[in-house]
Amino acid sequence: MTVTEQLSALGIILAHGDLNSLFQPIVSLSEQRILGYEALTRGPSNSPLHSPLTLFAVARHAGRLSELEMACRKSACRRFSAQGLEGKLFLNVSPESLLDPSHQPGRTLQLLQAFGIPPSQVVIELTEQSPTEDFALLDNALHHYRAMGFSIALDDLGAGYSSLRLWSELRPDYVKIDRHFIDGIHLDTVKREFVGSILKMAEASRAQVIAEGIELAEELAVLAEMGVDLVQGYLLSRPQEKPPRDARQLLPRLQGGQVGLGDESRDLGALLNEQPAVDQHTAIAEVLEAFRVQANLNSLAVLDEQRQPVGIVHRHSLSDALLKPFATDLFARKPISRLMSQDFLAVELAQSLQKVSRLLTSRARQRIEEDFIITQNGRYLGLGRVIDVLKLITEQKLQQARHANPLTLLPGNVPIQQCLTRLLQQGRTAAICYVDIDSFKPFNDLYGYARGDEVLLCLAQCLSERVDPARDFVGHIGGDDFLLVLGSADWRDRLGRLIEDFQSQCRRFYREEHLQAGCFSTHNRQGQRQEFALLSLSIGVVCLQAEDCPNLDAAQLAELASEAKRQAKAVPGYSLHVLERLSA
Repeated sequence: MTVTEQLSALGIILAHGDLNSLFQPIVSLSEQRILGYEALTRGPSNSPLHSPLTLFAVARHAGRLSELEMACRKSACRRFSAQGLEGKLFLNVSPESLLDPSHQPGRTLQLLQAFGIPPSQVVIELTEQSPTEDFALLDNALHHYRAMGFSIALDDLGAGYSSLRLWSELRPDYVKIDRHFIDGIHLDTVKREFVGSILKMAEASRAQVIAEGIELAEELAVLAEMGVDLVQGYLLSRPQEKPPRDARQLLPRLQGGQVGLGDESRDLGALLNEQPAVDQHTAIAEVLEAFRVQANLNSLAVLDEQRQPVGIVHRHSLSDALLKPFATDLFARKPISRLMSQDFLAVELAQSLQKVSRLLTSRARQRIEEDFIITQNGRYLGLGRVIDVLKLITEQKLQQARHANPLTLLPGNVPIQQCLTRLLQQGRTAAICYVDIDSFKPFNDLYGYARGDEVLLCLAQCLSERVDPARDFVGHIGGDDFLLVLGSADWRDRLGRLIEDFQSQCRRFYREEHLQAGCFSTHNRQGQRQEFALLSLSIGVVCLQAEDCPNLDAAQLAELASEAKRQAKAVPGYSLHVLERLSA
């Protein structure tokens, strides 16, 4: 297709508004609800400009990008309003169109007013395809959007020309991590480190993180474990003209991950306060009376007809609102929905304490004395107190520190036993790997205990990098003995990479002459001079199947792993001994 034909096709599309608007849901894992929808545009199905990449590239080349984006916004708002979709509407806007001299401020607001969509429901999502140079002008343009009530999102964080500077300068309400860092995150330590850094920066800047482009359940499990709450991608739903409205349609996929094996996997059952709730139509006077009668009642959840939370009323907020002159008389007969807060946190009962703690501490307006809502399958169960979560987390950290290995800080023998017990109770399939360093004692004697400690720390790091936090576990039994529990089917590949990593990392610990010789000489326990091979790993593996779990306890499982390790050590050098059949 020639350039002239492309420009002609673009002109026809813009003249007739012939665009298709699709919507992809953005899901909150903790609240199990759809936060909103990103509007995505396609050209006519029979047009060579059907692909958005081609469509926007031609518009940019023709200098009509701002015009096309406005047409996309109009189409998206019309379809969003016509379907009565709830939640936020994310509209893609490029910085270059905002900085275009022909851009007319106020047109987006006019569009929303025409379709009955409040600005507070709309998120302007900045998509950067070319370098942004005039940050001051862009900040001024976005200031106008914020002044009108819009929220701001930064798309493709980590992929744009200046996305980190945009984040620093513009302080968006949402940041969306580029899908490059999501793709295969369960297999890539560097990507997990990147996302972890983004989460820390988001907490400092009070931005909410959205992980987009999720296609695998394993990716979702890792992100959820890391504390990412807002997710988007083909795994949940492809962009559709009529998208799903209820997150519970997507929950089987969201809950497909296995429960973690660490202490942090405890759910919220111990924190649940089965407090009564009120209907959203309840008169404010009745709510006031409920607070008066129950002096210890700090909050009340507000529910809809399906017993799903729609808001929360805090005692102190209600009191502040009614302190104004004549406020009590004015509001007494009004429904509580008029004064309830819609900025509340609702989490599922099965959520881990660690995850809830991260969500609470990332919320800008969460007060320590306030309550949050606990649900089951989206329906109200009761309330939890922020202070109780923080107390339990503190207790957990102290417990973990008490039983951690003092050198590597990995879980020690008590947490290891607890992990194996949980593994058997859950009836899991897993590979239990007993890892031992060959020639470690003579190495210690020759090179000294400080260098030996460096080797142990090196192995601890190599092991930790092979762990998928959603389903695995790594612990330090003591000395040069470690335990690794791998829950995924690719455990052989991961152990192979572990061996390669350790072999490579260990080179820095030897003297050059020992590297050249491939061995070292020192006195053995009998005082005789002996040659020893360079450090290597012996790994004994027990392949645990679900049907084996009822017939074993943690001590028996540990002994089987230890025996497999002894078999591996009988083979010189790097070795792997696998015990596959545990029962006749």
